[in-house]
Amino acid sequence: MTAPAMARRLDGRVALVTGASGGIGGAVARRLSAEGASVALHFNRSREAAERLKGGMIGEAEVFQADLTRAVSAAGLVDEVVGRFGKIDILVHASGIRKDALLFNMAEETWDEIITANLKSLFAVAKACMRPMIGKRSGRIIAVASLSGITGLPGQTHYAASKGGMISFVKALALETARFGITVNAVAPGLIETAMIADSSFASVKEKILSFVPMRRVGTPEEVAGPVAFLASDEASYVTGQTIPIAGGLP
Repeated sequence: MTAPAMARRLDGRVALVTGASGGIGGAVARRLSAEGASVALHFNRSREAAERLKGGMIGEAEVFQADLTRAVSAAGLVDEVVGRFGKIDILVHASGIRKDALLFNMAEETWDEIITANLKSLFAVAKACMRPMIGKRSGRIIAVASLSGITGLPGQTHYAASKGGMISFVKALALETARFGITVNAVAPGLIETAMIADSSFASVKEKILSFVPMRRVGTPEEVAGPVAFLASDEASYVTGQTIPIAGGLP
């Protein structure tokens, strides 16, 4: 759907997209911008990618740096965004990493790194958004989890645990925030064409994995961004605590 044909469901809204310098985060940021939102583009290390993304935004956008594995840094990010835009209506947490390893030879440091980068970061940034969202009694929180958090995959005990934890976090937080008009949901992408699956270690098993996908193809970041935009809109005002798989027919 092109920008002129796209309904501007998010006019006047402010969205914070974490991990905006990544493939899915970037696609989400572009979609929210096309639908009328002002977008705060978070990055941790890839400032150049975030600045390039900002240059392609349709509406107002600004770049912010923060290490979301530290709660104080996440709180500072939210304060900066509110200071710049006056509010936060939408949080999309797309920040995360993946480093596959079988459990029997997984280093404790690797386990801690994945859990911290994927799950603790959601805790930190969602908690920081509570005060501004509760204060105006409205908000949308959308976590980008993974199909691995539902089904599991070999070599991903740590990654599956972090993404499954995100899904459970969403369910619990949705119950806490419903009375404040804040919805909390997740999307669970399957095989999506991003840098995370473009490395040579994944290429060797890509075709085998595709054989299990009913649609027999890799999804695109834009196909993740669409459902995220729906969850961010008023059309999803009665949807909370849910996870939408985006996986070509996989459960």
